[in-house]
Amino acid sequence: MTKGPKGTERRALPQAAAMKWRHTFQTRIAGVLALLLLVVVAATYFAVKAATTRAVENQAQVQLNTGIQVFERLLDLRGRRLQYGLDWLTVDGPFKQAVIEGKAESILAALRRHGTGIHSTEVFVLGLNGKVMASTLPVPVQGEPFVYEEALRHARRSGQQMLIVAMDGQPYLLVQEEVFDPQPIARVVMGFPMGKLFANELRSMSNLEVSFLSVQDGHVGELFSTQPHAYQAAIIHMLHEVHLNPDAQISLFHGQRVLSQVLPLANTGEGDEVRVLLQSPLDHALESFAPLDRQFLGIAVAVLLVSLAAALLLARRVSRPLNALVEAAERIGDGDYHTPVRVRSHDEFGLLARAFNAMQSGIAVRERQLAHNALHDPLTGLPNRALAMERLGSAISARRPVVLLYLGIENYRLINEGFGPQGVEEMLREASRCLSMSLLASDTAARIAGSEFLLLLENTEIDRAVARADRLYGLLTEPQRIGNDEVRHEVSIGIAAYPADGQQVEELLSRAAIARHDAASLPGHMQIYQQDRDLAHQRQITLIRDLRRAVVEGELFLCYQPKLDLNQGHVRQAEALLRWQHSTLGQVSPAEFIPLAERTGSMGGLTLWVIEEAIRQIADWAQRGLHMQLSVNISVDDLADDDLAIRVTALLMQYQVSAEHLIFEITESAIMHNPQQALSVLVQLRSCGISLSVDDFGTGYSSLAQLQRLPVQELKIDQSFIRNLDSASGDGVIVRSTIEMSHNLGLKVVAEGVEFEPSLKLLKQWKCDTAQGYLISRPLTAMAFERWMRRARIAV
Repeated sequence: MTKGPKGTERRALPQAAAMKWRHTFQTRIAGVLALLLLVVVAATYFAVKAATTRAVENQAQVQLNTGIQVFERLLDLRGRRLQYGLDWLTVDGPFKQAVIEGKAESILAALRRHGTGIHSTEVFVLGLNGKVMASTLPVPVQGEPFVYEEALRHARRSGQQMLIVAMDGQPYLLVQEEVFDPQPIARVVMGFPMGKLFANELRSMSNLEVSFLSVQDGHVGELFSTQPHAYQAAIIHMLHEVHLNPDAQISLFHGQRVLSQVLPLANTGEGDEVRVLLQSPLDHALESFAPLDRQFLGIAVAVLLVSLAAALLLARRVSRPLNALVEAAERIGDGDYHTPVRVRSHDEFGLLARAFNAMQSGIAVRERQLAHNALHDPLTGLPNRALAMERLGSAISARRPVVLLYLGIENYRLINEGFGPQGVEEMLREASRCLSMSLLASDTAARIAGSEFLLLLENTEIDRAVARADRLYGLLTEPQRIGNDEVRHEVSIGIAAYPADGQQVEELLSRAAIARHDAASLPGHMQIYQQDRDLAHQRQITLIRDLRRAVVEGELFLCYQPKLDLNQGHVRQAEALLRWQHSTLGQVSPAEFIPLAERTGSMGGLTLWVIEEAIRQIADWAQRGLHMQLSVNISVDDLADDDLAIRVTALLMQYQVSAEHLIFEITESAIMHNPQQALSVLVQLRSCGISLSVDDFGTGYSSLAQLQRLPVQELKIDQSFIRNLDSASGDGVIVRSTIEMSHNLGLKVVAEGVEFEPSLKLLKQWKCDTAQGYLISRPLTAMAFERWMRRARIAV
């Protein structure tokens, strides 16, 4: 590896890879071209070679066909010559006289005196009965029938002048003629032996290798061949054992390629036959082409070498502009977008170089845009969270005092619901404009979340930061026109300072967010981070995290607070109240975890669990003879569930509980959040037979007209009016008027928070229907409630 800084090593590695790529590319181009040339040259060479071979084979075939014609012509000439000599013999007087006498010695003596024309042949004199009268061969024996008598007669009848037979272990060419005096008195057969001399004669005339083989009575005779003696076994195999093929065959014969053809010359039946093998060597003919083959091979090698050199030159010329493009790609990879690619050509490489130049210019523009987008909010143009954190970290590293203003627009969701995404964008742009107007040169304003902004005020004291935050609050809360409406932002500001409130970036940001959260939940619009608020915030995080598994862990349970019927003087109702026994934090108040559940979206699951547990408890008590009507609180999230009535009905059927034993309590604020949706769900619940009650009445914003539209059966007056009830106080007037109004509307009235006996007497006097509070009983567990019901004797 190249020594030096890390950057040098990183650059060296791509350069080495690029050099390897260049050499590989050049080699591959040269190799491909060389391979193509090699294929072309080899294909041409082998095509010429194949054409030469085919020409030689064709020439050999012609030579073989010519040899066969010469062979047939020679046989015909030799047969005519024999026939001519036989004609002279049959008209010879002494020979005819000897035949008439019928003595073999006289006939043979006459033959010897007859002249030289028949000295190289064999003569057989046959009687008219086909028996041998005289023979120049010891076989056949005198007086016995001639072996080929019948074949001779058949040949004579069919007009054949010659007959080839196997006799005495070798082939013979036979001709025949009758002896007349003046009638036929005998037949003379003259035979020419087709031996080695005849084969050599045929070879000299046809340039073919000739081999004769005869088979007589199934016995293979002597082989007469122009081939060397060492080849006899192979020739006998080809002539005798191989099946006859009418076509010539190319075969490997003792290391040489030959064109061979076997001709049947005679087949007289009973295992007698004569075959001839004609062979035309191919290798000798191919040797004449060897000089041409060597010349062509030399030319092919020379062409290949020249072409290879040209391919290397072409590969280098092709790779040169590509090398320039590779170097340009390396520069672009290193971030250099200004050095152009210089390729002086007007072909495709020139076009590619211009495209490269255009590409790197476009990349430079887009990279600058991406760098800006990576650190800025696309909607407002302000720095984003990443850039704000980077600047905060730089200030901390330089130990410069920094005050963080964490701003949040609390009615962001309402604006989104009322004006849609376009209205939200207008609101955010206006807020960012106000922030930008309030900045000093050393300040930073950033959008870090949907409706949350962060201001970094460097070299600023906390008092001056509070003053600036107050002025900024005034700017942000001025009415803003969105469409035809005016909107006033609900802004909360949290303040944290470095180094007083933290030493790390995330720590400071987290504490500023805690202060903003406190500002949103406490009176006032601004809050400075208070020490140890992290513990409370951490507790909230723990509760939010553990609330989802509280049901599975069995940490949730219900308590039941009795509700006294003031008219009858007994208890037939109770309110189911949710409790949480945390494994480490102990008892957690509903006032603490219920708002967290509503804020995190867990309230729907909790409500369903409470409803099922309440229904189960009703069924359990009913089996033991305790018939109770339970009230269950449902939240605003539950009223958004269109399937709530279906779920509750399924639970009632599962536990076989009548819907009349169930009362759902809904707060005024939950109903007013989305009145139309709430009314739809309440109507569905009421149609199932479930009673409905308005909880905490008097603290919300519902009007009498809206109350009359709701399908409710009772009102539950908030405990803030009941706790210190006095007939002469304002609370007393409100409670008494509410009871009378509710009765006039046909509604029952429940008073909660009854803690003192005078309050209970006033409620009874004013005809209130039901009372609930600590005076009657605190919330009890299921077993404690059951025991309380058995021993309670309440005097009204």
